[in-house]
Amino acid sequence: MAPKLCPKIILEGTRLTFKTEIAFALNEHPRIVGPRNYRYHSPLISAEWCAFTNVPWGRGLVNFEAHEEERAMETYRTWLRLFHLLPYYSWIVDRFHLSTRMHQFMARNRELDFRWLEEGLCSLGFRLVYCHRTSGSFAAAREERLKVSGNPQQYDDLQRFVREQEVMDHLVAGSLLPCLRLDVSDNNVSHAAETVADWMASTGGLSAPA
Repeated sequence: MAPKLCPKIILEGTRLTFKTEIAFALNEHPRIVGPRNYRYHSPLISAEWCAFTNVPWGRGLVNFEAHEEERAMETYRTWLRLFHLLPYYSWIVDRFHLSTRMHQFMARNRELDFRWLEEGLCSLGFRLVYCHRTSGSFAAAREERLKVSGNPQQYDDLQRFVREQEVMDHLVAGSLLPCLRLDVSDNNVSHAAETVADWMASTGGLSAPA
């Protein structure tokens, strides 16, 4: 019997770095989750779910307000507890704590300490894929996104994404998690997924830690 596949991948990066598209591709990639004859509900989760407010594009784990900070931290503690309880399964996360740190620093000048979370994630074998792009490639990515977006105005200010990426560069450099820096400037999602699969295989990230 082949070894059980239970990769744990966190995709981070600012908007327009195709994290979600790559996450879906990985969640059906035979080298990541095994060959499948039919589709089923393998978990793909996100801190970007706006679950704190009952409005579209509201607040959640990334963009919570000051009075909601403890609620957000409790949610992160709950996610980590769930990961510990279910360690032998694949988890693909489309934005997580680094996006929270980035937004809270830029919006509230608040620096959050997630070392405890990263230590727990490391012990479970989580790996970080940092999706980034050249500043000049954001415009083409926006054109692609506008074809499908239900909230196109969020992509008006491309310079904001450039600034966000500068902050994210710093956060990724200080992360404890094993990291792949993935340049998505060519907008090639399938190639990006193959690169992630190659890296996960070569670094032992497809199975649970011994």
